[in-house]
Amino acid sequence: MSQPNPVLTGLLCRCPRCGKGKLFSGYLRLAPSCETCGLDLKFADSGDGPAVFVIFLVAPLVILLALITGALVSIPPWMHLVLWIPTTLLLSLALLPPFKGVLVNLQYRHDAHEGHQ
Repeated sequence: MSQPNPVLTGLLCRCPRCGKGKLFSGYLRLAPSCETCGLDLKFADSGDGPAVFVIFLVAPLVILLALITGALVSIPPWMHLVLWIPTTLLLSLALLPPFKGVLVNLQYRHDAHEGHQ
């Protein structure tokens, strides 16, 4: 049986072994085990990795959008705050679960967990 693609299953927030069961039981809380194949997910610890990758993606994207908007349309500085603070928050919150899913799936695929030799 071939393993599912860890990036695709991670982005879909699915189990790293079967690719079908839900990875999360809450917003960012991992399920104790896969509901489909029974994989124990206690091994998973992505730490701050997902937040770092989200910051590295969202910050330049929002800055680029703000610069383009400022070049095309003359808007007051407060309007930039009204536009880009919610955009930053929404993008960050939307991207955290899939990025955490990818890191957990890659951790499983490469058998990289604490205590493993």
